[in-house]
Amino acid sequence: MNSETVEIETSAGPAHVQLGGRRPDGRPDGKAPAFLLVATHGAGGTPDTKDVLAVTAVAEELGAATVLVTQPYRVRGARAPGSAARQDQAWTEIIGWLREETGGIPLVQCGRSNGARVACRTARAAGAAGVIALAFPLHPPGHPEKTRSGELSAAGAPVLVVNGDRDPFGIPAEENGSTKVVVLPGETHSLAKAPAAIGDAVAAWLRALPGLPLS
Repeated sequence: MNSETVEIETSAGPAHVQLGGRRPDGRPDGKAPAFLLVATHGAGGTPDTKDVLAVTAVAEELGAATVLVTQPYRVRGARAPGSAARQDQAWTEIIGWLREETGGIPLVQCGRSNGARVACRTARAAGAAGVIALAFPLHPPGHPEKTRSGELSAAGAPVLVVNGDRDPFGIPAEENGSTKVVVLPGETHSLAKAPAAIGDAVAAWLRALPGLPLS
């Protein structure tokens, strides 16, 4: 792996991954990464939003190799992700490639909005140690009966949810001790006002996450 953006071919078309943090092949400090943090965008977005970058910055401070993923549908210019099954399949292929490049270090998946749903739905298959779900869209605006809470419980790993208290997509509840929910006052679905608060919540959660060899 290197610091450049890499194109990965998937069953849904090419994806772009931008690599950061500690490299598995060594850095000047000679230390290998403690874990792999792979983060992605929401529907119609890009992976360089304030909330996602706050997560990657904290992960790198804790010694992670970080990856920002632009999913295939966005690479080809579409705003809607289309079939969830096809999106999830492409994601697992991206993770498979990254796993080969980084070896057996623990994996933490992160996404915002639609990307948070993907990160949860695929976490079990990817063997993720945890999931960071930013602005998880619990239901379509105005339709609380169409809940997606099952995607959180299906992750099969600890999940950190960070939502704003003004999010029209709703706010998930903590479930079975495996889902921690942090609600930020004054924030909407964009989570753009207080990236430092997001970073603080993520740092505390990562330090307590079982299986991460953090110093």
